[in-house]
Parts: sequence; structure tokens; C-alpha cells
Amino acid sequence: MRCVIARFPFDLTRSGVLESMKGVKPEPVTGESVIIGRRHYPVKQVGEVVTRQDRRDFSAGEVLRAMSRLGFTCRGLPGAAPARVDSPSQRASAMPGTPLPG
Repeated sequence: MRCVIARFPFDLTRSGVLESMKGVKPEPVTGESVIIGRRHYPVKQVGEVVTRQDRRDFSAGEVLRAMSRLGFTCRGLPGAAPARVDSPSQRASAMPGTPLPG
């Protein structure tokens, strides 16, 4: 599959990525990640190994798109719980003296 990462074209294959990542120890995952084999790798680490470019030269999104198109499972940033937003009518109907969720 042809993809562009950091303005450079790459012909990536699933088997080629698996071969490149063989024997590479995963760094701790703190953001987006890719599951390759049974291991969770940070997206930037995968991009660096596969493209042989510096991590600062490409975005995590570029690598996530390429890896998902190759069929790898990708995980985004761990999301915070969504903030509760009450409508004006819900606020008005709240019992007097009851604290509103903040």
C-alpha cells in the first residue's frame, strides 16, 4: 500500500511492518497506540521504525491512518469522561437546595 508520511511516499505492507517491528521492545504507551502481534506500541515508535525518520518529522495521525489501512488495530488517546451538560430546562427543574453537578 502506498502512503505518504512526512511528505515522503512509502510502499508499506502488513508483512513488512510485522518484520520491521520483530524484536523491537515496546516503549510505554502514553497516547495513541498500534497493536502489532500481541504488543501495544506507541504510534510514534512504529512510525520511526517503519519509515526510519525522526519522530518529529511526522504526525501520529499519518501513522495511524497508514496502520489502520493495513489492518492493524489502532487505539486513540484515552478519553476523559465527557462533561455533563444540562439543558436550561433540566437546571430549572432541579430541586431547590440540591447542588448542581459541576
